[in-house]
Amino acid sequence: MFTQNPDIEFVEENRSCSYFDERISDIRYKYIYSCSSSQYQAMLERGWRRFGKMHFVPECKSCTKCVSIRIDVQNYKFSKSEKRVIAKNRDTKLYIRPPSMTMEHLNLYDKYHKFMNDKKDWPYSPIEPNDYLKSYVEAKEEFAKEFLYVRDDKLIGVALVDILDKSISAIYCYYDHDYADLSIGKFSILAQIKIAKELNIPYIYLGYWIKDHFSMGYKKAYEPFEVLENRACFEEKPIWKKNEL
Repeated sequence: MFTQNPDIEFVEENRSCSYFDERISDIRYKYIYSCSSSQYQAMLERGWRRFGKMHFVPECKSCTKCVSIRIDVQNYKFSKSEKRVIAKNRDTKLYIRPPSMTMEHLNLYDKYHKFMNDKKDWPYSPIEPNDYLKSYVEAKEEFAKEFLYVRDDKLIGVALVDILDKSISAIYCYYDHDYADLSIGKFSILAQIKIAKELNIPYIYLGYWIKDHFSMGYKKAYEPFEVLENRACFEEKPIWKKNEL
């Protein structure tokens, strides 16, 4: 029997780890043609992330350094330094809309990753439009949004964000380092926290945190937060606990 647009699930084992050169990783993938909000919420609570229609979760046999993390929105208090970041961006315009792709998007994406290649030795090659579409635009579910940050009529930052009734998922953010004084990456998370507070959304999922890691350790700054203690399948209850590390 022919089934149109079937979902696909598979595991990629013994692949190079994205965060540690000397380690290998095992990643479970699930390609979901149309993901409902309730299904996606259950996946977020169990540590899944997504790019486009592809969802994934680490299942590394010998390592648990990647820890799923979510901000406790209700108890979050903006620090003095965070209030200064918000104040610096009072003239930064924020537009929230469904994901899209323009040459401005692609040029800014490439500029950001070229900078990160020079600064942190990230792999770099200009992104193909079709790859951008698949990763950031293709899954136009109702909850999928992009936050566009504009200054002087110029696009200086893009954040891909999912907004559900019970959670916000911060998927990815890239920005123009020529505006480093505005701390757009940090401002983007703070803007999401403000929106979550206004909408009474209890959690913002930040993906994976790796303690003291040069690229992934920054998420610890957004306290209070909770960490996922177990690798729960969909028949099991996920265990989230307040961070005490």
